[in-house]
Amino acid sequence: MASRDFAVRTENHVANLTGLGELHFVPEVFGDEFLDGYHRVQEAQRAIGGEEDLTKMDPATLRQIYGSMREFLGSLMTPESAERWLRFEVIKAGKLVDHYRSRRDAEARAEELGGTARVEDKSMRVPDRVLLELLEWTTELYGGGNDRPTTPSSGSSRASKRAGTPGKASSRSKVSTRTAGRSAR
Repeated sequence: MASRDFAVRTENHVANLTGLGELHFVPEVFGDEFLDGYHRVQEAQRAIGGEEDLTKMDPATLRQIYGSMREFLGSLMTPESAERWLRFEVIKAGKLVDHYRSRRDAEARAEELGGTARVEDKSMRVPDRVLLELLEWTTELYGGGNDRPTTPSSGSSRASKRAGTPGKASSRSKVSTRTAGRSAR
């Protein structure tokens, strides 16, 4: 009978955003959930093409890309963190009617209410650099990057023993050689 232990995470991942607090991410995700969300992010990024100068891009396209990234990250968070990360409030006559994690859902509700109903984005704001770092970090966590849990594996090879025995002879070099840098020839 063959037997093997597999590491499955059970504790949340925590992103500490210093002055903004912490965001908690679920310990594990199912492959299709991760891949579907990540695919939507990639499709939104393809809209950029090769353009690197964001000032030349259509603002609506940029909003779509950022929205896709934020939705993807929110789908990986615990409900409490997702509630802070993505929050779209429906306001009518100056009063909060409801709130949603999706702008589309909030806008649909505001349209149902008609008249003066509007949507306010009360989502957690982070600098673009942090948004991209969070995206990269979660991709490594859930996509099988370097930060996967490791456990001893019976299939792993052990380190080789050093050949021979340590010698007692002194070094051929009588003087220490400097290695501080290359000489300027």
